[in-house]
Amino acid sequence: MSNSTKVDDTISVITSDTANLVTNEEEASTSHYIQLNKSSDIQDSGDGSHGIRRRQPVQKIEPGSMNILSAKYESLDYDTCENHLLLDEERKRGYPFVVWKDIARWFIVLLIGVITALIAFTIDICIEEFSKIKYKQLKKSVDTYVLLDELYIPYLLWVLTNICIVFIGSMLVSYVEPVAAGSGIPQVKCYLNGVKVPRVVRIKTLFVKAVGVITAVVGGLAGGKEGPMIHSGAVVAAGISQGKSTTFNKDFKVFQYFREDHEKRDFVSGGAAAGVSAAFGAPIGGVLFSLEEGTSFWNQGLTWRTFFGTVVSTFTLNFALSAYHGHPGELSYPGLLNLGKMEPFPFQFYELPVFMMFGVVGGVLGALWNHINYKLTVFRIRYVGSAWLRVVEACLVAAVSASCGFLMMFLLDDCRPLGEDPTKVPLQLFCADGEYNTLAAIWFQTPEASVRSFLHDPMGSYKPWSLLVFVVVYFLLSTWTFGLAVSSGLFIPNLLTGAAWGRLLAIIIQYMLPGNSINPAKYALVGAAAQLGGVVRMTISLTVIIIETTGQISNALPIIITLVVAKWTGDFFNEGIYDIHIQLAGVPLLPWEPPPLTHNIYASEVMSHPVFTLRTVENVGHIVEILKVVSYNGFPVVDPPLADDAEVTTYKRLRGLIRRDQLIVLLHNKIYNENANTTWSNFNVDMDMFRKEYPRYPSIDKLDIQEWEKTCMIDLRPFMNPSPYTLPHRASLPRLFRLFRALGLRHLPIVNDHNEVVGMVTRKDIARYRVWRHRGHMGMEELLLSSEI
Repeated sequence: MSNSTKVDDTISVITSDTANLVTNEEEASTSHYIQLNKSSDIQDSGDGSHGIRRRQPVQKIEPGSMNILSAKYESLDYDTCENHLLLDEERKRGYPFVVWKDIARWFIVLLIGVITALIAFTIDICIEEFSKIKYKQLKKSVDTYVLLDELYIPYLLWVLTNICIVFIGSMLVSYVEPVAAGSGIPQVKCYLNGVKVPRVVRIKTLFVKAVGVITAVVGGLAGGKEGPMIHSGAVVAAGISQGKSTTFNKDFKVFQYFREDHEKRDFVSGGAAAGVSAAFGAPIGGVLFSLEEGTSFWNQGLTWRTFFGTVVSTFTLNFALSAYHGHPGELSYPGLLNLGKMEPFPFQFYELPVFMMFGVVGGVLGALWNHINYKLTVFRIRYVGSAWLRVVEACLVAAVSASCGFLMMFLLDDCRPLGEDPTKVPLQLFCADGEYNTLAAIWFQTPEASVRSFLHDPMGSYKPWSLLVFVVVYFLLSTWTFGLAVSSGLFIPNLLTGAAWGRLLAIIIQYMLPGNSINPAKYALVGAAAQLGGVVRMTISLTVIIIETTGQISNALPIIITLVVAKWTGDFFNEGIYDIHIQLAGVPLLPWEPPPLTHNIYASEVMSHPVFTLRTVENVGHIVEILKVVSYNGFPVVDPPLADDAEVTTYKRLRGLIRRDQLIVLLHNKIYNENANTTWSNFNVDMDMFRKEYPRYPSIDKLDIQEWEKTCMIDLRPFMNPSPYTLPHRASLPRLFRLFRALGLRHLPIVNDHNEVVGMVTRKDIARYRVWRHRGHMGMEELLLSSEI
């Protein structure tokens, strides 16, 4: 977000010493968090740091702050725990098992592509058929009552239809699964970055998402189905790859070997890409979208599998659409070109500055769109918190959308002869016989169809005044719609707004250069790309998506130039819309690069200490007590202390790291004995014992541990990771960041020169340091953790 907004809102900043007390290992108790208010004053640190913005902590957090990290988010652990159990399993199974796992990966990706495409097909057909029924009935009503001079009847019918349809979707989102609201792209991006977003990949979320996006688009909201399709693909991938459903409590006993965070992450990356592919019919664009905007961890093998999944998704959807439209078996059916196939448009060298100007306009309008939506989102956080209020707001927006469309049709006289334009529901209204109302044609269809109209209608199809009013109205409606308690995306609304003002600028250029023949499709397409690029700040993937959805690669250069300029212009004012919503949610997202000029911040300042540790052979009662008292998710395993004297401070030498969920599984299965010398081989223990419980492990409070059992001992050495990544206490913040970010770690023990544990670093400890950029300036601020958001 813009820095001016950051200065106005709360900036949670503390000194490093205070940070060590409040940012402990993972999710610390709420009583330890320091909270802030807007009234605090900015101070620069005096410890030699490079202008880190700090504020004096006070007692209250202002809802909607951009500068607070939520303590409620846990991390995913993308680092494989190479304990004795896993290594023994690999040695016993050998190379045949490696080949089997690779074949299983490809088969899972195939299933992901097919199922995602079938979901997209269902959503697409439902939207198309329900919209056709809705607008045909509205057309009959208008044609009937316009002669009786009682247009308020079709108006009320339109408003009530919108409200009833949107009410269904909003009730599902508000009361059944709130995480299904919006496009889902920010949540999927956070998940792939390593943040566990609750319920984001549940089957219930998928159901609400699919039904919600149908109701949102058919209900006349300024939204699209593309963003939710990306989320739907991610849910499909997460479900299929695990071979079980925790929602239905059903384990199919397949794919158990993929039940770990980093394997599941790779499949979710492919699912998100398959969702893009199914939404736009753009297999290469889907891969690039997952790489550019979503996935934080990438490799060559994942690239091949993801591309395979997107191709399967694209052509499965194409096969289904061709069969539905009466062309069975035609894999080249053009139904996936949902922006319509465009002819190559010629452009000259002197037009490149024009495309750059379009990029500037798109960047400015995109930054304005983001800023308005940010203010609306903060207002919702502060005043529209309850579920029923969110439903009321969604219904209000549905009514306002219908009212705006009706007023534009009623007040603006813009008629064109029938037969010139591809309009499915031509509405005469007050036009002469043989003519239709062009604005009614735009409103009486889905937003996706309206984009096609603006891209393909001939020059002179719309009056400049009509386009100007439509741009202003739809721009504001789309900003209001994104963030409602409905499932809808922002791709199509922004493409529609951009195509409208691109066509408007084409008319202005034609007026200034009357001797030249202007191709409106060229400028409408460039305007659409500029507007969307200015909002989401995507370049490579958006270029390829637009090329694939229009079927014309020769238009690539103008689109690339426009998108790059739009991104640079928008970044000058604020951040992309997805990053804004991620920051508002307080998610500890780690960017690609560490903060610059932070080599003078050391691990000893960043780490949390003191650290709760466990001995290699530990008492069951002690483990139970620690798990109940603290909420940390990782514990260093150390040698016993060298001295029994309580007054002698002795650090303990690191032997390994064990996770909370592993300890709970061991206690749940009672892998302990009264005799400390009993080896783990005496128990029937294998990796499947841990995989069976993944990803929802039982709570420590639900375990039935008898008093006599608390005197038993448990040997942690076979189950811990004996070789965790560590860093010395004098390591710099950039080095910490790169190791943590590149490997997808959840815990990073900090050791001294004798390999004794002196602290622990987690994602939130590093995410506290955030870079801000605004109008050519940049700096770093240090954030606070809070359990209130």
